[in-house]
Amino acid sequence: MGTGPACRGRPGVDDHGSSADSRPDRATRDGAGATMFHVNPEPGAEIHHTDPFAVPTGQRSPARRLRGRLAAPVTLWTAPGPAGLTVSSTLVAEGEPDRLLGLVDPEADLWTAIEDAGRFAVAPLGPSHRQLADRFAGLFPSPGGLFATDAWTDTPYGPVPADAGSWAGCRLDTAREYGWALLVEATIETVEIVADTPPLLHHRGRYHQLP
Repeated sequence: MGTGPACRGRPGVDDHGSSADSRPDRATRDGAGATMFHVNPEPGAEIHHTDPFAVPTGQRSPARRLRGRLAAPVTLWTAPGPAGLTVSSTLVAEGEPDRLLGLVDPEADLWTAIEDAGRFAVAPLGPSHRQLADRFAGLFPSPGGLFATDAWTDTPYGPVPADAGSWAGCRLDTAREYGWALLVEATIETVEIVADTPPLLHHRGRYHQLP
């Protein structure tokens, strides 16, 4: 999925399994860094059913196709600024302290904001957040800015959707190149659980929800 307010990821296309590491496809973006070839099928919102620039299935990397077959939770990462990005490569590791890891695009505005602030928020998204997820992945128009619509709760770590069932506030520890992406490692400083909400999942380039 996505990467930053000029969101670089493409969670809705083909076999992509992570929102933040689609760098071989940069030629599909426009001058502002946003791709507009696919939007989830909602009335009046669809632009294309498929990516017209997609690499034919038989020519795709086997690792990329495997990645697309790994179902992943869709999360929204935000940082003071504000900046935000849809990410489907988030992992929580329990311990003392608890840690959080994820893959993001090093060229994303979100990463710049995280570096500047040294902290960020992560909120798991639910089925009702499909359009929000597309917007922060650069797949849906955002006139007025990424945060211009929806309701937001301000936190010291970044804005989180007001209807998010839970979110975590993280302190940046380190980051390093990992494949085409940046592996971000952070310490979880706070967790807020508001409600038990079903997850939005990403699999084979599409959003899914639990039955």
